Amino acid sequence: MSSIIECRGLTKRFGGTVALDSVTAAVTAGTVHALVGENGAGKSTLGKVLAGVHQPDDGGVFVDGQQVQLRSPRDALSMGIAMVAQELSLVPARSVMDNVFLGQEPTRRGVLDTGRARRRFTELATRYEIDLDPTVRVDSLSVAQQQRVEILRGLARDARVLIMDEPTARLSRTESDALLTSLKALTEQGVTVVYVSHFLDEVLELSDNVTVMRNGQVIRSGPTADEDRTSLVEGITGSRMDAAYPARATVADDATVVLRLNNLSRSGEFEDVSLEVKAGEIVTLAGLVGSGRTEVARVVFGANESSSGTMELAGRPYKPSAPHQAIAADVGMIPESRRTEGLLMQRPVSDNVSLPHLRRFSKTGVVDGTRERREVSTATDNVQLTGATIATPMFGLSGGNQQKSLFARWMIDPPKLLLADEPTRGVDVGSKRAIYDLMVEMAEQGMAILAISSEIDEVLGISNRIIVMREGRVVGELDGASATDSELMALAFGLDEATQGDRESLNE
Repeated sequence: MSSIIECRGLTKRFGGTVALDSVTAAVTAGTVHALVGENGAGKSTLGKVLAGVHQPDDGGVFVDGQQVQLRSPRDALSMGIAMVAQELSLVPARSVMDNVFLGQEPTRRGVLDTGRARRRFTELATRYEIDLDPTVRVDSLSVAQQQRVEILRGLARDARVLIMDEPTARLSRTESDALLTSLKALTEQGVTVVYVSHFLDEVLELSDNVTVMRNGQVIRSGPTADEDRTSLVEGITGSRMDAAYPARATVADDATVVLRLNNLSRSGEFEDVSLEVKAGEIVTLAGLVGSGRTEVARVVFGANESSSGTMELAGRPYKPSAPHQAIAADVGMIPESRRTEGLLMQRPVSDNVSLPHLRRFSKTGVVDGTRERREVSTATDNVQLTGATIATPMFGLSGGNQQKSLFARWMIDPPKLLLADEPTRGVDVGSKRAIYDLMVEMAEQGMAILAISSEIDEVLGISNRIIVMREGRVVGELDGASATDSELMALAFGLDEATQGDRESLNE
């Protein structure tokens, strides 16, 4: 089959950073072509160049063998190329149909032709098997449904190529599976999909061809059938990874109990939760989304109040009514959403890392900038922050480095207890291993870690103990070293035996 879109020698610079370095790749018509690499490898930048969002400094883009100038997304659309970005660009207060035909509404004598629009919508939805109610408002839809609106909008503009940038990053496993099925169905009707993702199992399952990128360069490009998870990881990171997880932290027999919850409850969210976390131990809360895991952590951090039960920190009664009280008591937190709850995206790395420690750097209300920069630099070095300085705005960092910055925050004055909610969400495989190493190192130095994760492999790979929750209650405890995915899923679902088809994620 022929190539529908190619890039030849593409180079793209952002200031002194070379995001793409002489990239050459070809996408075959009617296939799913995956782009994989670590955060910052250039895969999203390449997708945006192909979609006309960015313009290359050197090299060219070719469509159907002819070089084209894509100066804007409108130019790309005119060539049949549409992009569904991570951050969806829909009008929330308008209907599905309004969003699908936005900017190209069918009219008759200058007046919107609603009947014609409805017929056209039905034709598109039927042809591409995308089930959506055209009349509902977009802001009432789930993220997965909103993605389908974006896809249908591209198809309404006669898109032959859909560029999907991390489409399953915010979806549950069930929603992800449905999306992958839809994308495969689209290729059977001649649509080409460029699939940017760091979920390697999805890439191996879905794609026909894969391009591996590292440091802005193409390492190799070819049939996905020639790859497996190990080869992709080695291509992405540039080194062998004999194990995805480090050796577990060693917990001393006489380790003190740092956190103790006694029948802790919050009305409508969780009930009678009792658990302990010892110094040097990584305990993971597992369970389906909605089981109450994050809600427990938010109460421990003082973001929400409990309705009954008690907490102890290092043997003393503990009941923070706000996060600053938890921080003062030596409790830190990595929140589930780094963008909305953890980071100031417009501020530099230094401000983000030092944020909980301003009293440490202040005298008479004035921040000692020299000391602040010195300690932040040491902390970011310890977490191996790459491709940025402490003066770089947070929005300029890759997802992996943003997450590392959150961990650096708690390296300056390490707390007794660290709450880590989805510690590797949205980061690439190389950054995941670096974060696992960091968590074990923190535990080895005596920190107690209460983690929350929706990835079964992660739960089994990093935990000393696993506390499983279901419907707001603790339903079991497993030893991290001997637990199996079937045991974990059986507890999470309340089944006698868990099916292998559900093993990849608890994010249902």
